[in-house]
Amino acid sequence: MAKLPVDKMRELERRFGEIEARMSAGPAADVYVKLASEYAELQPVVSKIREYEAALAELAGLRSMLADKSTDREMRSLAEIELPEVEERITGLETDIQILLLPKDAADEKSAILEIRAGTGGSEAALFAGDLFRMYERFASSKGWKVEVLSASEGEAGGYKEIVASITGRGAFSKLKFESGVHRVQRVPETEASGRIHTSAATVAVLPEAEEIDVEIRPEDIRIDTMRSSGAGGQHVNTTDSAVRITHLPTGLVVTSSEKSQHQNRAKAMQVLRSRLYDMERQRSESERSADRRSQVGSGDRSERIRTYNFPQGRVTDHRINLTLYKLDRMMEGDIDEIVDALISDYQAGQLAQLGEQS
Repeated sequence: MAKLPVDKMRELERRFGEIEARMSAGPAADVYVKLASEYAELQPVVSKIREYEAALAELAGLRSMLADKSTDREMRSLAEIELPEVEERITGLETDIQILLLPKDAADEKSAILEIRAGTGGSEAALFAGDLFRMYERFASSKGWKVEVLSASEGEAGGYKEIVASITGRGAFSKLKFESGVHRVQRVPETEASGRIHTSAATVAVLPEAEEIDVEIRPEDIRIDTMRSSGAGGQHVNTTDSAVRITHLPTGLVVTSSEKSQHQNRAKAMQVLRSRLYDMERQRSESERSADRRSQVGSGDRSERIRTYNFPQGRVTDHRINLTLYKLDRMMEGDIDEIVDALISDYQAGQLAQLGEQS
């Protein structure tokens, strides 16, 4: 059985009980909100700890029963059947608790900024970028998260050359962060008369959405330009300087937003800029992860890929974990939980292995 940090577990239970008592006492609204947030964070691990303790007590009872020579034959037989089942349950709970106690990415509970760009493949790549966006939009909807497009550049035949959106919901980043990388598609384009299979690519980048308290942007560090919106045409687009481009001078980062409202465009562009700066700082502090992200996002070339969507065979393959699923239609409708959960589990298994090597 795994060695668990018993002292830490006891402290978490003590703190959880203290929070429950303080919430029941009816504190001020601002205090209650903070307590409720900590309560929600602790509840899953404390629940598992209590389940684990109950299983240990059950195991001790079964062993005591088997050691007691006065136990009748029928009870002894039942105990012998139940003992391995309880031991197996305890092993599973120990793994669950180890995972829940792993060091957490400080950004995991945040909302996310999703950026999708067409790569190799021309119009077909833009169409695929649009398909990916709809896939993530439907996945987010199934989780009760809110999706808002911050900026978009449409492809000539549909889809998007580039689209940036916010996905607002607790833990959105933790679920989507492993989607960053080059996604490759193999299919026959609708415009292809000869029926040849084309290979195209789109890049996906998922950033934690940063709040103003996370990143300080000094007024003197940015240049804000306004310009004519470009889009599908129309009198408003042609006559209003509503588009906003913000340049962060120290880093050279450039963010644009081109909806109808200049005020909204400025707010949206600042939202994306904060998130990109916050992510840059995270990557700088974790150089190994930074190198990994660069290799994932890449340039959009079809040779650099993390996942392939093969439409003729209805197959999706994630090359990082060698997982192949024959449910492409369902995935494109937003049913990506299986592959998302598999990536998270693989990452957690790697963390557990590292802890095992260190101990």
